[in-house]
Amino acid sequence: MQDEYRTVARAGVHETEINRSRFLCALAPAATEQDAQAFVAGVRKEHADATHNCWAYVIGADAAVQKASDDGEPGGTAGVPMLQMLLRRDMRYVVAVVTRYYGGVKLGAGGLIRAYGGAVGEALDDLGTLTRRRFRLATVTVDHQRAGKLQNDLRTTGRAVRDVRYAEDVTIEVGLPETDVDTFRAWLADATAGSAGFELGGEAYGDA
Repeated sequence: MQDEYRTVARAGVHETEINRSRFLCALAPAATEQDAQAFVAGVRKEHADATHNCWAYVIGADAAVQKASDDGEPGGTAGVPMLQMLLRRDMRYVVAVVTRYYGGVKLGAGGLIRAYGGAVGEALDDLGTLTRRRFRLATVTVDHQRAGKLQNDLRTTGRAVRDVRYAEDVTIEVGLPETDVDTFRAWLADATAGSAGFELGGEAYGDA
């Protein structure tokens, strides 16, 4: 697994006009290829009257899935520049659709490449990006008496509390950088006088 990846901070649309053609770039996070395809379908339906709805997406922290479509524009002038912009910005788990309403002035191949790639770049700047880092999930089990103070201590020391469940004991799920696991184990034993249970789980990604 990659140690970290970048993705778009939120879904949104950025519009620009070039030589009377309107370019609307819709961006969204996409956890799976199915999510990306559903987003593309939704934009195509919303802008069914547009001249073109070109798209590109990158799925996987290692960019394992990369796909793009020119949707009727000359080959290589729309989807590929969009995909290249996403990759140049190190974007992952993201889908982009650029909707074009033709304004009567032909842009030429070079103009189209700049327009489609630029629309994605401007949308990324407008909507913002965030970094997600890989971490290990860990489950801490502690009695009710110690739970409140431990949660405060966890947050004070900057550790990510992901979930808290109350039953006979209190179960707290935390996210830890791989390098912090041994240090955390020792810290937990010290903070709870050795009374807390600790179980290491799988890996996931979270906001950096």
